[in-house]
Amino acid sequence: MATKQLKLPVTGMTCASCANRIERGLKKVPGVEAAQVNLANEQATISFDPQQAQPKNLVSAIEHSGYGVITDHVEFPVTGMTCASCQTRVEKALRKVDGVLQANVNLATERASVEYAPGVADWSTLKAAVAAAGYGVIEPAGEDVAGHEDVEVAARRAEVADQRRKLMVAIAFGLPLFLLAMAQDLKLIDPWWWGSARQMVHVSGMGEHHQANLNALNWLFLILALPVQFYSGADFYRNAWKALRHGAANMDTLIALGSSAAFFYSLAVLLFGWFGHVYFETAAVIITLILLGRFLEARAKSRTSASIRALIGLQPSIARVLRSGVETEIPVSEVRAGEIVAVRPGEKIPVDGVLTAGQSTIDESMLSGESMPVEKHEGDLVTGATVNRSGAFQFRATRVGKETALAQIVRLVQEAQGSKAPVQGLADRISAIFVPIVIAIAVVTFLAWFFATGDFTRALIFAVAVLVIACPCSLGLATPTAVMVGTGAGAEHGILIKNAEALERASSLTTIVFDKTGTITKGEPSVTDVVAAAGDERQLLRLAASVERSSEHPLGEAIVRAAEAQSLDLARPDRFAALSGHGVEADVNGRTVVVGSPRLMDERGLDLRPWRAVVERLQGEGKTAVVAASDGIVHGVIGIADTVKETSSEAIAELQRMRLRLVMLTGDNRRTAEAIADQVGLAAGSVLAEVLPDSKASEVKRLQDGGQVVAMVGDGINDAPALAQADIGIAMGTGTDVAMEAADITLLRGDLRLVPQAIALSQRTMRTIKWNLFWAFAYNVIGIPLAAGVVYPFTGWQLSPMFAAGAMAFSSIFVVTNSLRLRRARIEPVPTAGKPATRLASQHA
Repeated sequence: MATKQLKLPVTGMTCASCANRIERGLKKVPGVEAAQVNLANEQATISFDPQQAQPKNLVSAIEHSGYGVITDHVEFPVTGMTCASCQTRVEKALRKVDGVLQANVNLATERASVEYAPGVADWSTLKAAVAAAGYGVIEPAGEDVAGHEDVEVAARRAEVADQRRKLMVAIAFGLPLFLLAMAQDLKLIDPWWWGSARQMVHVSGMGEHHQANLNALNWLFLILALPVQFYSGADFYRNAWKALRHGAANMDTLIALGSSAAFFYSLAVLLFGWFGHVYFETAAVIITLILLGRFLEARAKSRTSASIRALIGLQPSIARVLRSGVETEIPVSEVRAGEIVAVRPGEKIPVDGVLTAGQSTIDESMLSGESMPVEKHEGDLVTGATVNRSGAFQFRATRVGKETALAQIVRLVQEAQGSKAPVQGLADRISAIFVPIVIAIAVVTFLAWFFATGDFTRALIFAVAVLVIACPCSLGLATPTAVMVGTGAGAEHGILIKNAEALERASSLTTIVFDKTGTITKGEPSVTDVVAAAGDERQLLRLAASVERSSEHPLGEAIVRAAEAQSLDLARPDRFAALSGHGVEADVNGRTVVVGSPRLMDERGLDLRPWRAVVERLQGEGKTAVVAASDGIVHGVIGIADTVKETSSEAIAELQRMRLRLVMLTGDNRRTAEAIADQVGLAAGSVLAEVLPDSKASEVKRLQDGGQVVAMVGDGINDAPALAQADIGIAMGTGTDVAMEAADITLLRGDLRLVPQAIALSQRTMRTIKWNLFWAFAYNVIGIPLAAGVVYPFTGWQLSPMFAAGAMAFSSIFVVTNSLRLRRARIEPVPTAGKPATRLASQHA
C-alpha cells in the first residue's frame, strides 16, 4: 500500500528542541517513514505506512513526548446501511479521509463516530466521503440536547414509513401469487379458461417436443411478481449497484442476485417457451420475507435506543425566565447562563443552576435513581430535567445547552453505545469478506449440482437458497445491540459506562479496590457518641456546640450539626479562641469552656483519669475523641467519625458473594482503617492504610502485576491517578459532575451497591453478546451447507429458497430481540435480612 501523509496540529511547543523531541518520538513508531514538525505553524507532518502504523499511534507518540494534539469529535447518523458489509465500507471511506484519526460505525445505532484533526478534515469532507461510498447522512440541527434527536427521529420515521409501504405492496401482490402457485403445484386448481391454452409445441434447439408453459396463470404470476420485484425490491438493486460501483458487495447484493435468478429464469421460461417450472412466487416471497424481516428488525432496533430517547424526553421544552422583571416563556434552547429562571410546583427544571430565592423538594430520581425527594435551599445546586415537587423558587442558570448534566449523560451514553467492544473484532473481520465468500459458494454450488445431475433448475434452486440464507446482518448486530441495551439499562439505574471496552473488561474483574473516604464512608465527620457525667448528654452537646459554632473546623461543624439535629438552644460565646491543632476555647454564660483533644486537656492539667477508658474505647473504634470541660472540670467526651454509609456493608457482602477480592485503600492510620473495615465486613488483611495519594496508583499497579484484573472505586477527583491506572476506574459521582474523564464507569449517586450492579450488568451483557455471536455464526455455518444441498443425496430433502429467506430474516430479528431482553433485567438491590441483595434477573410485567 502507498505511503500515507497526515498533518496534526500540536500544542505545547515553545522552542526548536520541542519540535526535535516530537520528531524523534514519531520516528520511533514502526511504519513512520518521515516526520517533520514545524514550530512556526505548530503542525506535524508525518509520512507513514498505514499497514504498520495507525493515526492513533501517531497521536499517542506525540502525547508520550509531552505535548498535545488538537482533535475534534463528531457523531452523525448514517442512512442506507443494511448489513455489516455496509458498516465496514463506511468505516473504510471515513478512515481514508486525510486528518481522520479514528472512525467507528455502529450498525445497530446507524451512527458514525469520527475523531479527526480540525483544519485537515471537517464536516463537509466527512459527509462527502460517506456520500461517495453510496450512503447518506442526517444533518445536525440545533444546540439543545433534543434538537438533533428530533431531526434524526423524523428521518428514521420516514425511512421506516417507506419500508412499510414497500412491504405492504409486496404482501398485497406476493401473498396471492404464493397461494395461487401453491394451489397449482398441489393440483388444487385447473380452471377451464387457462387449461385450453396448453398446447404441445416444438421448441427450436431443444431437439424434442415439450409442454410449453404458455398458460394464462403463469402470465398472471408475472403480472403479480413485477411490482414486488421492481418496486418493493428496488432498494436491493439500488444498493447492490452502489456497492458494485465501489468494487464491493453486501447483503443487498445477495438478495438481488438470488431473487433475480429466480425471476429472470422464470421470465425466460415464459417468454421462450422452455419446458420447466416458473419460480415467480419464489422471487416475490424472498423479497417479501426480507422486507418483513427488515421492518421488524427496524422496530426492534428502535427499542434498543429507548433509554436515550427517554433521557432526552426528560428535558422540558419551555423555560420561564425573568427578563426586565417579567416572567417570559422561551424555548429551553434560548436560555443563557446567568439568567434567572422561575420554576413552579410540579414543573421540570429546565437547565442546571443555583437556587437564589425560595425553597423546595426536588425529585432527582432521573439522575440518581433515588426515589426520595431532596430538600433544596438558597445556594443549593439544582439540575435540569429534575422535577420540582413542592414550592415555587427561582434559580440562576449556570449550565445550559450541551453543558447541562442531562446533555452530558446523553453524550456519554451515546458515545458508549457507538463504541466497539474488543469481542466484536472477529465478527467485523468475517463480515468484511463474508459476501464475496457466499457468492463464491453459490457459484460452486450451482456448478457442482449442474454437472453432477444435468438439472439446471435444481442447481439454480440450490444456488439461490445459498444466496438468500446467508446473513452478515446477524454478525454485525450481535455485539452493538447488546452494548446499546446494556449501557442504556445502566444509565436508567444511575450507572454510566464510558465505552464498550469498559463494559467488556468489567465482566472479567478479579479485584475491587475501594478508597475509604467518601466511598465506603460518607466523607464527612459525624457525632457518633456522647458520654457525659451524670448522663446529661444533651447538656454536654449544647455546651460544646455553643463554643464550636464559631469554629470552621470539620469536627466542630459536626458537633454543631448534631446539636441542631436535636433542636438544642445554643448560647453565643462572648470570647472565642482557636487553639491550632488542639481545639477551641470560649466564654459561655460566664464560664470558660474548652473543647479539644485529650492532649489539650493534659496540657491544661485537667484530670482525665475517669475518662481515659472512654477515650481509648472511642479511639479503638476508629473515632476521634473530643473532650469538653469548663472551669477546669471535664464534663464528658464526644466521639466523632467519618461514618460508614448505610449501604456499604450490603454492597461489600454482595461483592464477596461474587467471589471478588476486595481491598480498602486509605491514607488514614491503620487503627482507624481497620475499625472501618471491621464495620463493613472486610478482613484486616484487606486494608492498605497510610497510603499517600500519589502512591495509590502504585498500589493498584502492584496488584495488576500480580495478575489481578483491578477496578478502582473512588471519588473521581483525588483518586484520578489510581482510577486511570486500574483496568476499570469507577467514580462515585454526584449527578452534577458526570464527565469524570479518568473513570470508565461513573455512578450517579454515592451508593456503593451500584458497584456490584454495574459488574452484574456487564456480565449479563457479555453473556448476551456471546450467545448472539454463537447463534449468528452457528446459523450461517449450519444454514449455508443445508441450502447448498449437502444432505439432499442422503435424505432427498432440500431447503426451499423461500424458507431460506425466512430463516435469514429471522436470524437478525433473533439477535436484536435477544439483546432486548437486557431491558427487562432488574439490577436494583432487593434488601434481604442478613443476605446479599443485588439481583439481576428477568422482570416480567
